[in-house]
Amino acid sequence: MLSERLLSKVVAACTANYLKLTPCTEEPVPEPVPEQAYMLYMHVPFCERLCPYCSFNRFPFREDRAKPYFENMRKEMRMLKELGYDFDSVYIGGGTPTIMIDELCETIDQARDLFSIREVSSETNPNHLIPSYLEKLKGRVQRLSVGVQSFDDDLLRQMDRYEKYGCGQEILERIGEASPYFTSMNADMIFNFPAQTEDTLIRDIEMVVASGASQTTFYPLMASPSVQRSLAATVGPVDYNREQRFYEIICDLLLGDLPNGDPGLFELGSAWTFNRRGTGAAGEDAMIDEYVVDYEEYPAIGSGGITYLGKNLYVNTFSVREYNAAIESGRMSMMGKTTFSLRDRMRYRFMMQLFGLHLDKRQFYRDFGTTVERGLPAEMAFMRACGAFATDNSDELTLTPKGRYLVVVMMRQFFIGVNNLRDQARAALTGEERELVFGDGTARVCAATGGAASAAAAAGVRELSATAVLDGARAQAAEE
Repeated sequence: MLSERLLSKVVAACTANYLKLTPCTEEPVPEPVPEQAYMLYMHVPFCERLCPYCSFNRFPFREDRAKPYFENMRKEMRMLKELGYDFDSVYIGGGTPTIMIDELCETIDQARDLFSIREVSSETNPNHLIPSYLEKLKGRVQRLSVGVQSFDDDLLRQMDRYEKYGCGQEILERIGEASPYFTSMNADMIFNFPAQTEDTLIRDIEMVVASGASQTTFYPLMASPSVQRSLAATVGPVDYNREQRFYEIICDLLLGDLPNGDPGLFELGSAWTFNRRGTGAAGEDAMIDEYVVDYEEYPAIGSGGITYLGKNLYVNTFSVREYNAAIESGRMSMMGKTTFSLRDRMRYRFMMQLFGLHLDKRQFYRDFGTTVERGLPAEMAFMRACGAFATDNSDELTLTPKGRYLVVVMMRQFFIGVNNLRDQARAALTGEERELVFGDGTARVCAATGGAASAAAAAGVRELSATAVLDGARAQAAEE
């Protein structure tokens, strides 16, 4: 097993420096690059109840709060159209995008009218897998991703999901009924919950297979410090030392050859995305859960949306109130940005393309004017020393099973860094919004949820020294 302490130090070097924000009150959105395909991300920050492990920007649902929000997202889309943007794909995340199904459908229809949309992906929760919702989503949404997390009833109770969404068997049946409505039906799972055992993980995998879902994502539990405190108080402390073993079990059962010698039921779409063979979710043009693999640059609309264009990352205000006010006055809602150095952009490309299982060395050279070996010598040396690459030639890098796990850890740490940003941002909430997130139980939330105000941009995120991290990692590796 790889040392978790060593891994944490090394992968931090690939994820440092991306999240240091500076205020950005009137920053214009850059003009689109001609001939470049873009995806549009939409964020819907409303849920009926909030889960204790989630760090995304979301608020308790109330119709009078959500309806004007959807109207403003549609207005924001028209603003992007006026700037010259076109999109061939839409990803709608949350929160719970299907919280107001008619508003969502109207928003999707407008996106198709304004832009060259080929496919729409949306997230949802199990209680919305009902015929009246599915009929409205049919044809509008090609890929639906349902937040399952686990089929184990005890874990669902610990996550406060059992009463909300039903038992594991009910969720299993709903996925089976919903799958025919979509090109791809994704079951979002989480592994390495504190109370999860190898047996419960294996049972979850068996249930995914039985559900008929054409795709599944198995995310490692990603806990920013505030989420760790919340989890420790409810389900116990997170133990990363067993994470690699759990990941190996998932890969063995989903990807391993069948007893008759046929290939496994699933194939890899990314380091933690598994596509069922023989379905619309598999093959060369497979729909993928992580849009960052296919679209390195993407504008985002909605409160808490994160845009990545050119050298800059822009963050929309996490306050729904501030977001509505900005859009209604004809302004974008950006509250902060960070500008990436050339080295940061190379690191980001390195991590994201390897997460997608293939790094194109020729494209890397065209885009950055240097080879990946010269641009990222320490990262390449570490990955090679670990035996991470199955293919390592002048054209490409691909991953061994060990390399895939290293990339899973990189992505886990990267998203923990994003969660830390959210934690700092939401701390600036005031008034009713702050009470909704940090209140006395009305919203059933932990300290790791909610939104943010623009003042959080100036707070920034603690910046790591990549050189110091790598030096420490190499010293630790020598000791081991």
